[in-house]
Amino acid sequence: MLRRRKGWLAVREYDIYVPLYYNDGSPIEPRKFEFLQARLLEFFGGLTFFPQPNKGFWKAGDTTFKDEIVIYRVLTRKGNAAERFLIQLKRELKKSLKQEEILIVERHVRTI
Repeated sequence: MLRRRKGWLAVREYDIYVPLYYNDGSPIEPRKFEFLQARLLEFFGGLTFFPQPNKGFWKAGDTTFKDEIVIYRVLTRKGNAAERFLIQLKRELKKSLKQEEILIVERHVRTI
């Protein structure tokens, strides 16, 4: 739902954390990132890409895993439609990028 109060506009913000490497250590092909950008641009009408590699670390038992990721950010007022789109996109990315998980973070934000 779109709400405007005192100059603020309520929107949803999504960050999509995308690995740069497959689990075997080989780099993910640039065309897969280009395809993802095109999909996001088509659905959301815009995106912000944070191309600098970010490192992630997590523990499972006695093993520490690390990953290098880039982040795509989109803003929308589409609400539930955006959530459905991203759930499907996440399934596709997990398969295409051979990942057990893809992190997508949702925030409710207000823009000026």
